[in-house]
Amino acid sequence: MSQENLAEVIGVSRQAVSKWESGQSYPEMDKMISLSELFHVSLDHLVKDASSDTKAEHVASPVYVDLNSLFHYEYKSKRTCFGIPLVHIHIGRGLYVAKGVIAIGNVAIGAVSIGIVALGGLCLGALALGLISFAGLALGLLLAVGGIAAGTMAVGGIALGIFAVGGLAVGMFSLGGLSIASHIAMGGYASGHIAIGDTVKGAYTFITQDNNFNDIKGEEVRKLIQQEYPHLWKPIVQGIISIFK
Repeated sequence: MSQENLAEVIGVSRQAVSKWESGQSYPEMDKMISLSELFHVSLDHLVKDASSDTKAEHVASPVYVDLNSLFHYEYKSKRTCFGIPLVHIHIGRGLYVAKGVIAIGNVAIGAVSIGIVALGGLCLGALALGLISFAGLALGLLLAVGGIAAGTMAVGGIALGIFAVGGLAVGMFSLGGLSIASHIAMGGYASGHIAIGDTVKGAYTFITQDNNFNDIKGEEVRKLIQQEYPHLWKPIVQGIISIFK
């Protein structure tokens, strides 16, 4: 092990390890215990001169330490659901997969999953794919929230979905700084069949000032939506209308 490796494991500086090796200083008791556990030797072996322990000559065996094992943790609950652990935690340096109803791991697969890569029902991670996902890159069947989000309902810096809200929003119904929609687009720049915003492009348009949607009467928007999309689900219409005065 290098001085840097040992210092990281024990929790001291590299300079401290260097002083131990040169005899300029000695480890404190808690560090001595950590060293004895790490190298599987007794405190006597560390503290006493090896030559005083016995008259016989000893040849030191090399000690190999797997750093990955020092940063590895796994827990599985005894309770299961259809043979799957209720809780499975599996984290460490490397590729560790956790599978459980509640899964936490480098790669997590579960009804509720938390990990660098998360797959399942409710997912949180750097990359998440599930029914409801929250991540840097989120893919959600129902809801996706993230830097880049794609799903039925998507909210993010870049949002792609049937209902999209974001800096760049693309969908059937979209709201954002740059909004592109097949049906209704609302935002700073809006492009859609019905476009509402500061800069608009579409078959029917409403122009706002500084993205102030209160400049537009909701009843006018309602009539236009009912004219163009008479079979649109009423809660969707009501949600859109609620944005306006």
